[in-house]
Amino acid sequence: MRIGLMADTHDRVPAIDALLREFLKRDVAFVLHAGDHCSPFSLKPFQDHGIALAGTFGRNDGDHEGLMAMAAQGMGLELFESPHGMKVQDHKLLIVHDIGEVGERSVLAHSIVVHGHTHLQEMKTRDDTLIVNPGEACGWLYGAPSAAILDLDTKQVEFIKLDGAEWKF
Repeated sequence: MRIGLMADTHDRVPAIDALLREFLKRDVAFVLHAGDHCSPFSLKPFQDHGIALAGTFGRNDGDHEGLMAMAAQGMGLELFESPHGMKVQDHKLLIVHDIGEVGERSVLAHSIVVHGHTHLQEMKTRDDTLIVNPGEACGWLYGAPSAAILDLDTKQVEFIKLDGAEWKF
């Protein structure tokens, strides 16, 4: 199973839409989002494309009620307080906006940890735990919207960066 990883969308709807289209081209229909959606309208592309989402809130998500109401309008959209643990296939996953919110013991209790906050793509392992920051889906700080695809069967990560032709319209 291939799942999309996103974080830090910060309301940039054209970039969100383009990344979701890229996910669909690569057979991804489920996304883990590590927070900082910002406004409720940033969830609309997930509804438009019929892509399921499980995500957490980040520090810039001020309208939790609005985001929850928007998520409730779509099938398969769920938002949780950060950090949030869940099981997908045989993997214990942890989604957290700022990895500094959780201790080493909590990280190592999961096979995969997805986080955001720094806006930088990063992948590392600690013991048997894969830790991934998919980067900034918004592209505000580093100029290119980014995300990642995780193959749950192999724990391989493919990083994605869009160029301007793919998302500026």
